[in-house]
Amino acid sequence: MPRTVWKGAITFGLVHVPVVVYAAARSGRLDFDWIDRRDNAPVGYQRINKRTGKAIDAEYIVKGYEYEKGEYVFMNDEDFRQANTAATQTVDVLDFVEAAEVPLYYFDTPYYLAPDRRGEKGYVLLREVLRKSGRLGLAQVVLHTRQYLAALLPLGDALMLITMRYADEIVAADDLNLPHGKEHAPGAREMEMALRLVDDMTQSWDPERYRDEYRDDLLAAIDRKIESGKTHALAEPGEEAPRGSAKVIDLMSMLKQSIERRGGDGKAAPAKKTAKKAAKRAPRKTARKTPARKTAARKSSAASSRRKAA
Repeated sequence: MPRTVWKGAITFGLVHVPVVVYAAARSGRLDFDWIDRRDNAPVGYQRINKRTGKAIDAEYIVKGYEYEKGEYVFMNDEDFRQANTAATQTVDVLDFVEAAEVPLYYFDTPYYLAPDRRGEKGYVLLREVLRKSGRLGLAQVVLHTRQYLAALLPLGDALMLITMRYADEIVAADDLNLPHGKEHAPGAREMEMALRLVDDMTQSWDPERYRDEYRDDLLAAIDRKIESGKTHALAEPGEEAPRGSAKVIDLMSMLKQSIERRGGDGKAAPAKKTAKKAAKRAPRKTARKTPARKTAARKSSAASSRRKAA
């Protein structure tokens, strides 16, 4: 089942069609982890506070928009939802255009649309109208905090939504040093031979003919390393210091303040001194040592498993 991206409705005129948006593409990219070659330990990614140099949890991070140098407006998830509630819930059809009029370089990412509850009749109506008219529906939709221009078109029994680039996102070719003029024009014989070559290479569109050959070659290289025993077991990462330690420090601070404010009877100073000593005696927790490097050869059968997983 494709991954669900969004739920809302298509609107064109007064027609309202509840739909679910599903991802229609997946990446064929091979993912490689970062590993420290000195001890085979995995290398992680951290969110670092640039002022303190310390790692922080995702819960403390907000999105900030720099409206002036060094001045920011903070935006949370609710701000994005409330900026234009209607826009975040609809695929709003603006116009219909002839499909052949839209240059291919405007198209970006494809998604499937499926009817949601009680949306079947309107869904079929829009699908068949687009099919018979040969037109695309041009719409706007908000996905992942950004509003996209998008094309609606039929694909078999499905409606497809393809996000598009806006006109100002297309870089003009005006500044490129492109050949023109008679001195660069091909001769009649050259043009004739080139057209013959194009005719000889012309095929019916069959997407199954084309593969990512570089990806296949990488997988073959990985399989050869597995079969020859050139594999490595990762070292277990050292145990991180418990995050609760920060709460202990805060708790000590609150206890000290509570003692100092108690009654004002002159006993606050000794209590403060005791608290300091207690803080000094607090044991430090250290991370476990990283285990020695491990190296293990996997069986050659892992090669086929790796190819299946990829």
